[in-house]
Amino acid sequence: MLRLFVAVAALLFAASLVQASEVTGFRETDVLGPRPLHVSLWYPSEGPGEGNTVGENRAFFGVQAVRNAPPTEAGARPLALLSHGYGGSWRNLNWLAAALVAEGYVVAAPDHPGTTTFNKDPAQAAMLWERPHDLSRVIDALIADPSLAGPIDMSRIAAIGHSLGGWTVASLAGARFDGRRFEKDCVSHPNPRTCGLHDELGLGRPELQDDLSDPRLGAFVTLDLGLARGFSPESLAGIHVPSLIFAAGIDIGDLPAKLESGYLADHLPKALSTYVEVPDAMHFSFMQTCKPGAEALIEEETPGDGIVCRDGGTRSRDQIHHEVADRIIQFLAAALPAK
Repeated sequence: MLRLFVAVAALLFAASLVQASEVTGFRETDVLGPRPLHVSLWYPSEGPGEGNTVGENRAFFGVQAVRNAPPTEAGARPLALLSHGYGGSWRNLNWLAAALVAEGYVVAAPDHPGTTTFNKDPAQAAMLWERPHDLSRVIDALIADPSLAGPIDMSRIAAIGHSLGGWTVASLAGARFDGRRFEKDCVSHPNPRTCGLHDELGLGRPELQDDLSDPRLGAFVTLDLGLARGFSPESLAGIHVPSLIFAAGIDIGDLPAKLESGYLADHLPKALSTYVEVPDAMHFSFMQTCKPGAEALIEEETPGDGIVCRDGGTRSRDQIHHEVADRIIQFLAAALPAK
């Protein structure tokens, strides 16, 4: 009996060591070039190091990670790219990054110049076609330097985007923007939230109609994307990678789900796409969780922006995140299976 107790205790101790050694590493890096990118990375790590809260500020909660921890040496990992919305940042999807790292993914989130909290340069914002290229450059950088987050499994690369980030990852998959189509749609469905961005984002620029896809992408996920109706139906029908399309069920600005995410889902190949409407989610429910009192704090500093902390039902934002993360993890497991 004593031997059995010792053996069981040894196994439990060993298991606790393994669990304790599995941490989320985090680092920030810069990708240099004509359009410098600031990139945040989350990745599996065996430590050592003390956990910190990253991506937190007065209004929003962050996640636990060990800054600058060495990436695990367990072999090549799948990569998930995250693309933030207009005026957002790498912090917005940190809740999803943490969930993906727990499943073994390396996660990379660039701040898109011109359309991020940290860089609102109008000239950069009007170069919307550069956003998908930003994600391609991040892939290049991670492959070129495995010391950043560990080696990448080239056969398992996904991209996930919220709002304008959803537009970005769809473009990376092969969706092509048609400026004239967008302008005509704004006549039949006028809306300042989208149509009013025409000049600000350079939606009439010919460069935007180029092929912005990256053949290394194996799957993509959109979270209540915007500007979807500018994509040509023909280009959407020609996308041959699996997709998961989330829509917020509660409309906050005369943009019902059927006119954005629904449009995308209607024209993507049915055999490869899945459409999910989250009935109690609002557009900003896919952002990080707000702290108590955050809505009033934000409203005081920038009137009208407190809406980013509102959700539409009885569930908490964390509960919505849990559902969305579970669906994404299941989708990616099927779309990009481990060899």
